[in-house]
Amino acid sequence: LEAAHPYFPTADSPIHRVGGAPLPHFTSVAHAIPMQSLDNTYSPTELEAFVDRIQKALEGEKLGFVIEPKIDGVAVSIRYEKGKFTQGLTRGDGQWGDDVTANLRTIRKLPLEIKNHAPVLEVRGEVYYPQAAFAKLNKQREAAGEALFANPRNAAAGTLKQLDSRLVAKRPLSIVL
Repeated sequence: LEAAHPYFPTADSPIHRVGGAPLPHFTSVAHAIPMQSLDNTYSPTELEAFVDRIQKALEGEKLGFVIEPKIDGVAVSIRYEKGKFTQGLTRGDGQWGDDVTANLRTIRKLPLEIKNHAPVLEVRGEVYYPQAAFAKLNKQREAAGEALFANPRNAAAGTLKQLDSRLVAKRPLSIVL
């Protein structure tokens, strides 16, 4: 349909989501800005000490915080150039990450084009398996006599590291940015 009507395709068209042949390997790419991991705490005392350190560093400033739920997935860096998705990297060691652009393109919730024409815009996020999709995947694997995935995070990581984006496209990964 899109070949017969060249005015129909859009940047988020399914023809732009899944690539061709599997990759022979992933290319390691340097992060423009190091991608550090987040620390966590379950201790009110540690949280209070953190707030005290911030308050001392910003003496006289009124503090404000934004709290978001933690998504247990795979950290990624998404690069847009003039509003078009051009590259996606895993966190890797924080300095270098694997280029998983083709696999990220298969995630329907990832916009391939945004209304931002900055020369470069890099956003960070988490690729994850929604709970219902993970349960369905493990049921399918069980029915096929395949080993079950231990948890959604490992399943997301394993899926994202597939060399064949056609396999990734069959699994309903999601993303939060």
